[in-house]
Amino acid sequence: FLLFQRPENSFTLLKFTGNLSVTFYIDGLSCVFGALIAFLWPFATLYAFEYMKKEGRENLFFTFYTMTYGITLGIAFADNLVAMYFFYELLTLVTVPLVMHTMTKKAIKATRKYLYYSLGGAAFAFIGLIFVLTFGTTSDFIYGGVLNTGETAGMRNMLLFVYIMTFCGFGVKAAIFPIHEWLPEACVAPTPVTALLHAVAVVKSGVFAIIRITYYSFGMEFLKGSFAQWVVMGISIITILFASSMAVKEVHFKRRLAYSTISNLSYILFGVTLMSPLGLLGALCHMFFHGIMKINSFLAAGAVLHQTGCEYVYELDGLAKKMPVTFYSFTLASLSLFGVPLTIGFISKWNLAAAAVASRTIGGYIGRGVLFLSALLVSIYMFSIVARAFFNPLPAGLREAKDPNWFMKLPLILFSVVIVLFGIYSYPLVSFFTKVADGIF
Repeated sequence: FLLFQRPENSFTLLKFTGNLSVTFYIDGLSCVFGALIAFLWPFATLYAFEYMKKEGRENLFFTFYTMTYGITLGIAFADNLVAMYFFYELLTLVTVPLVMHTMTKKAIKATRKYLYYSLGGAAFAFIGLIFVLTFGTTSDFIYGGVLNTGETAGMRNMLLFVYIMTFCGFGVKAAIFPIHEWLPEACVAPTPVTALLHAVAVVKSGVFAIIRITYYSFGMEFLKGSFAQWVVMGISIITILFASSMAVKEVHFKRRLAYSTISNLSYILFGVTLMSPLGLLGALCHMFFHGIMKINSFLAAGAVLHQTGCEYVYELDGLAKKMPVTFYSFTLASLSLFGVPLTIGFISKWNLAAAAVASRTIGGYIGRGVLFLSALLVSIYMFSIVARAFFNPLPAGLREAKDPNWFMKLPLILFSVVIVLFGIYSYPLVSFFTKVADGIF
């Protein structure tokens, strides 16, 4: 309702001192992230009602699950860097109980790693916050940046270095290489957690924060053509290639999808680091569409785990015969991640490739080549699962397997329909993303 009836004014929840306040305002970029959260979360919750019956401690789980929803919206609707950082830190704290929900040794170890990485990254991001407050005209998010040119004279190189630190700080949640290891480890969490953690809440918050500091705090004109741009673009390109390669060799079902997430997050960051409206358009398309594709694939993996207990790719032989809804949904998500026309993955990858070519830079051309190479690797690590499920014989021990009930099937079917629907007709969404990328909305 808020996205379609946007309040004209901002709302200050807390005021500390000076220009430090927790204030909300819904601009175009807020609408993109907020719409993704508002659309995916209710259906993932419906899925969780059935899934969590086997996991236990449902009241505790849904308490933190709902808190995570509110805090993620706080990041989306933050009007300034202080407010966004405030909710960004809260997101780390409130998702810790979700990651270690099972309380196994693996879960506790993964949670520690997640906590250490996230707090370390937040410390670097805090440095960027201080510099923006010191050298900016305001802490509010303004398209084009807020740096005071009079104050930054002679400080350009230092500010560029601070931007790299801030990028890497927020990049922890976006799982950039080499600070990505927490994400595959977090797959020990229940699937409703990993689905949203990998598709929306945590990882997309990292990407969203990087978009904010790049286009709304430091400003693309200040960063474009500098060594900082080439450093962060290089990090994004390396992460795409590394994570895609790791996904090919990974045999654990959910961990393979986790490495796919790492790669696709850096698709978005590559678009961001092109420092152009076209690059931002490609990034926004992939941020939104990847959320739908990835949550669908993770929910399918969770359905397999819930119904059969199978965790590894080599255990999936023939399962499509017994779980057709699950694996047809997974296949459609795989086709979209590959970028097949008439799916949403094609729309976002086309815009990213177009932006890379339009940049007319060596980094852009290299990135475009890596996108195509990554697509080849996607075909290997996703379609090898599909081939096993559809064409290999079914083991005797899985003959009683079947699709889950409608609580879990409905989100799979709905997200599959959306993948095709927006793949065929995405003009209204892409048109809106274009206005946001151009700073019009």
